[in-house]
Amino acid sequence: MSPSRAISWEVSASRGFETAWSELGEGVLRARGRAVGTVPEPYWISYELDTADDFVTRRLRVTTESADGTRTLDLLHDGEGRWTANGEPLPDVEGALDCDLGLCPLTNTMPVLRHDLHRAPGEREFLMAWVSVPDLSVRPSRQTYTHLGPGRVRFASGDFTSDLEFDEDGFVVDYPSLATRLTAR
Repeated sequence: MSPSRAISWEVSASRGFETAWSELGEGVLRARGRAVGTVPEPYWISYELDTADDFVTRRLRVTTESADGTRTLDLLHDGEGRWTANGEPLPDVEGALDCDLGLCPLTNTMPVLRHDLHRAPGEREFLMAWVSVPDLSVRPSRQTYTHLGPGRVRFASGDFTSDLEFDEDGFVVDYPSLATRLTAR
């Protein structure tokens, strides 16, 4: 694993900020992060993300606090395509390899690294286990990532499209309408 790297973003979509401490290994990402936002309501969030081989999500643990109180989510992937949330099966996201934590630029890293889309031509469609923030509900999300050039990847989901900029390691530098990185290392 690489030494822990801190990355901070201004998250315009939540009118807040996020910092993630990440470690990259051969096909593996581990990260922990914290975010604060004011949209759709004031909240704070903390998370831990672990991936298995080939950057496939193994576990995402999230805690959020808002005026409605504290919520937790323990999202587990069994490596065979099946997911559970706090022990309950999630058949709607069966077959997904990745989680996508809402308003979190870090979780765009796994599919991009797995398919080297920040470096090499290609287009891939994914089913994601998308986690809504701050309520932590999990829903299926179909997403497409398309290589546009070195460090540039188009993200599309439904009618939404955004051209993202990634650094050499596969972390988001700029995600128009969502987040912009504040620190490089």
